[in-house]
Amino acid sequence: MGAYLDHASVSPLRPEVAAALHEVLAVAQADPGRPYSEALVVRSLIEDARDEVAGLASVTSRQVVFTSSIAESINTAMASLAQGGQVLVTGTERSSVAEAAARYGAVRELRVDGAGHLDLEHLADLLRQHPGSLVCCQVANHETGVVTDVDGVMTAARAQGARVHIDASMALGHVELDLGTLDADAVTIASELVGGPVGVAGLLVKKGRVLPPLLVGGSQERARRAGLENLLGIVGFGVAAAVLRSPEVRQREADAARAQIAELEKIVLAVDGTAAVGAGSTERRAPHLRCFTIEGIEAEPVLLGLDRRGVSIHSGSACSSESLEPSPVLRAMGLEADRSLRLSVGHSTTDDDVEAFRRSFEPVISDLRSLST
Repeated sequence: MGAYLDHASVSPLRPEVAAALHEVLAVAQADPGRPYSEALVVRSLIEDARDEVAGLASVTSRQVVFTSSIAESINTAMASLAQGGQVLVTGTERSSVAEAAARYGAVRELRVDGAGHLDLEHLADLLRQHPGSLVCCQVANHETGVVTDVDGVMTAARAQGARVHIDASMALGHVELDLGTLDADAVTIASELVGGPVGVAGLLVKKGRVLPPLLVGGSQERARRAGLENLLGIVGFGVAAAVLRSPEVRQREADAARAQIAELEKIVLAVDGTAAVGAGSTERRAPHLRCFTIEGIEAEPVLLGLDRRGVSIHSGSACSSESLEPSPVLRAMGLEADRSLRLSVGHSTTDDDVEAFRRSFEPVISDLRSLST
């Protein structure tokens, strides 16, 4: 792998995860719902992983439902919580939130400011008009890293009897939070954003809240998600969570991420026509990602130019990359939506990765601008 600066899409496997998966491959494959010894070994591995994920999220193990993806977790929550009513959602949410909200309810768009912060006054006003709605918010935005005042959202929602879904996938392991105390109706988290395998995510369900399964035809996950569990994915998620349960590890990784992002920001902003997107204060955004715009140059040729030099970054949210459409997040913020770059770091990012970007970014931009003159 070259200089990989796209941890906000998928973070490479942690070494501890890779080692654990190698060991699990030697375990006899069996249905964890059966009573014989091979099955009980598999069940034990799954439940140990559930305990670790619950511990990282500060919830009980019984609240954790394993799913296949962020999108599945979100759709499961929306199908149950929207109930055909009003769904209050910002234009900066993931596409899976926006599309599921439109499928299962009637969408009311919440305003955000130019930095991407949710307008709490507008939220309170809409809740007074539509009490009992479903409110959707992110802890940290997947494209800009902007951190939402989730406590403020929860206070406004509870005052009007609203239900709440929180997307914590970009924040888990990066932003300090106690999802148990927050007590949202449902919270989405993911494995691949903390150095676990792709193909597994989680839905944290409020104590006492019944969420009918989106997938039916089996009693797995305490009858909350049909289908045999993804053993390798779940074990890997559990190992990544176990690593991150250490406050020292989280602090060390956050400090390294802030320093690397600060250096990457200097490199980008030293080039004419660039600007940072989102909250200026580091306290109001996740430590590991930053978004920029580049005047006069679309994102795709920049990505391709950097890729030829061995540097991997991204533009826009991962869910819209295949369609190459302008970023709905930046559009909602009132910014030019087709000229954004997102840089994100993680546990495997090194100073050499940052230096590779330094050597490559300005030459790529200069070459592209020379072609347009």
